[in-house]
Amino acid sequence: MVFRVALLNLHQGFGRWTERRELIVEQLGTLRPDILALNEISVPLQTGRWLQGQASERFQLQYALVQQTKSGYWSEDEAQGLLTRFPIIETGNLDYLSRGRVAQVVRIDVEGHHVDVYVTHLHHMPEEDGLRQYQVRRLFQWIGSRGDVSGCIVCGDFNATPDSPSIRLIPASFRPVQAAPTFPTGLDAPGRPPLESRVERLSFCFDYIWIAGNLGIQEAGRCFDRPASDDPSLWPSDHVGVWADLTL
Repeated sequence: MVFRVALLNLHQGFGRWTERRELIVEQLGTLRPDILALNEISVPLQTGRWLQGQASERFQLQYALVQQTKSGYWSEDEAQGLLTRFPIIETGNLDYLSRGRVAQVVRIDVEGHHVDVYVTHLHHMPEEDGLRQYQVRRLFQWIGSRGDVSGCIVCGDFNATPDSPSIRLIPASFRPVQAAPTFPTGLDAPGRPPLESRVERLSFCFDYIWIAGNLGIQEAGRCFDRPASDDPSLWPSDHVGVWADLTL
């Protein structure tokens, strides 16, 4: 079978949220993923629940929502989550014990096959890749302890380019679905085009979907990558997302 996975960093409630959330819902209705991983859910604004409700109301897309807040005092502000149309078998979470960063897993049933979907958001400071290396090691040790599945999907903003030491730690058995990087949009710089050429910004914005096990890639690309038709400075988020059609 073929099913669609997508990933988007919501940029919390920053940058004209009440305007750009309409772009997110509109493009969600076009994309219609079976699984949508979300980084930077705003806890005070409950942006994950808002998207879940709008998907149902506007497009009859019925998603279950699983969220995991950051740890420590960050827990009041930010979470990550997963919207899924597949039955949920179990959930779990991992606290990296560093800067409030966490990972979550949702085990789903895809036509009788168990698939683990992980969502995480690694440390963001470009000069502190050593901390990301620690988080990557913790994450994949945890994943390795849960190997009793048909497939594994890891989604998240890793805040690192493919040549970074932290990314090179990811086991060779995991394959990224996309060939092209995500890139920052003009959301935080009204009137400016996407900042693809600014390499220093890419270290703050690099999103991946990794797969392993009995999963294949049929097609993949970038998503949530179009500004408003009447306002080129209004984008769904501060950087674009990733989608993939996977085979099992």
